[in-house]
Amino acid sequence: MTSVTRDERRGAMPWPSSRKPAVSIVGLLPAVVSAAQMVGRDSEVRLLPEEAEALGRVAEHRKWEFAAGRTCARRALRALGRPASPILIGTHREPVWPRGIVGSITHCHGYCAAAVALEQDLAAMGIDGEPHDPLPADVLEAITNHAELAAVGDLPRGRVHWDRVLFSAKESIYKAWFPLTRKWLDFTDVFVTVDSSDGTFHGRLLEPVIDTTAPTGFDGRFAVCADLVLTAVTVECSRPSVIEG
Repeated sequence: MTSVTRDERRGAMPWPSSRKPAVSIVGLLPAVVSAAQMVGRDSEVRLLPEEAEALGRVAEHRKWEFAAGRTCARRALRALGRPASPILIGTHREPVWPRGIVGSITHCHGYCAAAVALEQDLAAMGIDGEPHDPLPADVLEAITNHAELAAVGDLPRGRVHWDRVLFSAKESIYKAWFPLTRKWLDFTDVFVTVDSSDGTFHGRLLEPVIDTTAPTGFDGRFAVCADLVLTAVTVECSRPSVIEG
């Protein structure tokens, strides 16, 4: 039997402090959003008892990812002026946010972030972090249609892996879509165009949506550094029309 440290008993996961990230998810989000991120391992990462119970027995790397995401989420909630309550798991493995909160969590190798906002300020959001590596050719073909694939090929050649930006943009769109509809959205159900000149992208649904309250288009922003791609999408609250009498 392996020994258990005091930090592990109280939920902390003892790793070296994280370093400052080269790009920030904060810069991709509006002012009403509170966000937190970490690069590398952080000595303050921990799971609350309710979160550990919900997660169950998993591999150590999965435990780290989950704990890092929840730690970022609680930091973001505190910055928003809300209690750092447990973030449990929904029936589709999605984070269950406290009442009145919308949010999103992402993690990839060496990076984790969470973003939250008040329900009165945003209807939904999605964030995603990906390693800045080219996608395998079969993956790119599986997530795009011919027109989309051609558009990616027309983007400026250089140091940016636009296929990975496209993939991450679709991930962010799905994370914003699902809480609003509770429905699956396939990679090929949304057509994404990337604007390399201003760091934005737009996604539009290719099939009609039965739920007329669901958005049919999504606007987002992206940032790229040597080893990381970040994308973010926010959906504004629908405002009732004002009738003048």
